[in-house]
Amino acid sequence: MCKKYCWEIRRYNGSHTCTRATISQDHSKLGSNTIAEEIKPLVEVDPSIKVKSVIAEVQSKFNYTVSYRKTWLVKQEEVESIFGGWEASYEALPIWFEAMCHKEPSTIVHFEIMPAYQGDDLVPNNCVLHRVFWSYYPCIRAFRHYKPIVQVDKTHLCGKYKGCLLVAVSQDGNNNMVLIAFAIVEGETSEAWHFFLSNLRQHVVTRDGAGLITD
Repeated sequence: MCKKYCWEIRRYNGSHTCTRATISQDHSKLGSNTIAEEIKPLVEVDPSIKVKSVIAEVQSKFNYTVSYRKTWLVKQEEVESIFGGWEASYEALPIWFEAMCHKEPSTIVHFEIMPAYQGDDLVPNNCVLHRVFWSYYPCIRAFRHYKPIVQVDKTHLCGKYKGCLLVAVSQDGNNNMVLIAFAIVEGETSEAWHFFLSNLRQHVVTRDGAGLITD
């Protein structure tokens, strides 16, 4: 090294401030286990906590900005370890339906299953949830005293398993909107709407003359 054109810093006692905030400071020794231990209480309280909030928490604790990908992966693992994975939760749905009916025997739950496929190949001895309709007995009983008006609407699910949540609402004597029935279906198809409306008619809106409002 030519001393005529270069100089070398041997020691500096001040704080290091030249790193740009936009550059990741992801430390090789700040591993997944350390991050998981730190964010576990946050995930337990709010499993939907944003990744950016988790990054900020880790940064305030360790003074390092962890990469978005590493934080996202650790958060997903923590959610699964605390609440169970998507597959396990999905498979447990029939148990939850049975528990709902056991706790409140007059609750209506009607679900359909269909064969499972891996790509185009049928998976033998395996079925998956296709549709489910449910209404709680207090909702069914209360509708007898509501206005004879029912409005149905839907919203698209945005989790790992896609589909639509269908709901039916009515109006009480104080003009309050009250939910009376729900369904999770594969999408906004004519078969799905028929499944929802036929169950709604059979189990909840049993009186004649009720008006139906939909978009």
